[in-house]
Amino acid sequence: MTTKPTSKAVFTAQTFDFLRDLVQNNNREWFQANRSRYDGAKNELCGVVERVLAGLSPFEPLANTAVKDCIFRINRDIRFSKDKAPYKSNLAFAIGPGGRHSGRIDYYVQIQPGNQSFLGAGMWQPTPTNLAKFRQEVDYNVEELKNIIEADEFRAYFPEIHGETLKVMPKGYPADHPEIDLLRRKELFFVHRYTDKDVLKPNFADELVRGCRIIKPYCDFLNYLFFDEKEESVTL
Repeated sequence: MTTKPTSKAVFTAQTFDFLRDLVQNNNREWFQANRSRYDGAKNELCGVVERVLAGLSPFEPLANTAVKDCIFRINRDIRFSKDKAPYKSNLAFAIGPGGRHSGRIDYYVQIQPGNQSFLGAGMWQPTPTNLAKFRQEVDYNVEELKNIIEADEFRAYFPEIHGETLKVMPKGYPADHPEIDLLRRKELFFVHRYTDKDVLKPNFADELVRGCRIIKPYCDFLNYLFFDEKEESVTL
């Protein structure tokens, strides 16, 4: 059953306290003993996600996207990791059509003490095919992309760029190409960070919606480029 989002759906200091304590006690025994604290933090997360979904609905097609489908588990996959800590030190969710596994470019939010909370979106670990599409678009029609990511509001809200960059030009492009910086990008992921004080404000969910609205044109650009164009058959 889905509850109606209210303005009271906020994060409190108790959630940050739990996450800080989890970092110091990252083991199953402590977690089970403090399960009620985690449940409280998760309930706050669900309330904020529900508010964000409601705020996005006027401009983002998210029909049938449930809160539970957006939230990431706090359990870590430690099967192939040297770090055997069983739990993440953050709460996180991603919003796209159908939730975190939309398969498209979506909005990712991570809540973490120490002023490490952030909203991010963009090209991250693209397939070779999608990366080739991105570079071709930069080569042929870069103005549309630059008009989005170089707009004053965009650059002011998303000053951080994350992702791997090649040290040399990708094969097939001249070293003196005017868009050398974009062509060398293997990932182009933009981030806006929030202080702990920001996260605890009553209007934090509304602020996330504002950030999503600002970065939406970039997400739309990538989703059209990667997923919405008609594929042309190519004979190799």
